[in-house]
Amino acid sequence: PDVANPFFPPLIRSAQMEADRFDFCVFLGNSDEKAKQEDKLVGRFSGQVEGLILASSRLSDERIHAHAALRPLVLINRDVAGISRILIDSGSGVSEAVAHLAELGHRSLVYVAGPSSSWSNAQRRMAVRKSATALGLEVQTIAAAVPSFQAGRNAVPAIRASGATAVVAFDDLMAQGILAGMSEAGVRVPEEFSVVGCDDVLGAATYPPLTTVSNRSVEAGKAAFSLLMDVLDSSAIRDVRYMLETHVVVRGTTGPAPR
Repeated sequence: PDVANPFFPPLIRSAQMEADRFDFCVFLGNSDEKAKQEDKLVGRFSGQVEGLILASSRLSDERIHAHAALRPLVLINRDVAGISRILIDSGSGVSEAVAHLAELGHRSLVYVAGPSSSWSNAQRRMAVRKSATALGLEVQTIAAAVPSFQAGRNAVPAIRASGATAVVAFDDLMAQGILAGMSEAGVRVPEEFSVVGCDDVLGAATYPPLTTVSNRSVEAGKAAFSLLMDVLDSSAIRDVRYMLETHVVVRGTTGPAPR
């Protein structure tokens, strides 16, 4: 959906390296978060390739099944019955992150959501709500149309108005924007506010270093291509579902809740 998002380049690279081992080449399509564009690209590629990998597809289940009927197809981070898929279970890591915030004394937090059509966003949002409820935390959700630095930055006024003391962002890019917005507003992280990202693609490079949920994109890219090879060899649609677990990586953007 967005080749500029730091989550995807390692995934693309690992899939391409695996493809090279089998003497395949990879065509890359960027849909810019638009289902209509993705549908057009997949349709155009279908006549030129032997198989397809759709990463974080924004297509409907019906369109995915229609494309899978024409070409061997594997999904990453999209759970569609009857289609082979690799799922990064960020929900497990997000649950750990919420528990981490609760241990630090935070009682109210915000989840800044990603695209409404994103399977990962649904998993993360559900994990935040479920974990917060179990731990007796108050949680509010702020919607963002696209996962971007500017979207995170733009969400800061609403985050501050919520009265929460911590935020879980849909991904590291949004978390980085939130850090910038908090700095501009004179809010110290983590002394006055705690920030958690997802995917661990920028965590070590932010200041302070970002607490985030681990990233399995390299494994997902490699596993997806291997699964596609299995589908190509069997010449049939296979209902295979692989789940990759995640965990929270604690760094410098989370601290005790302010009094």
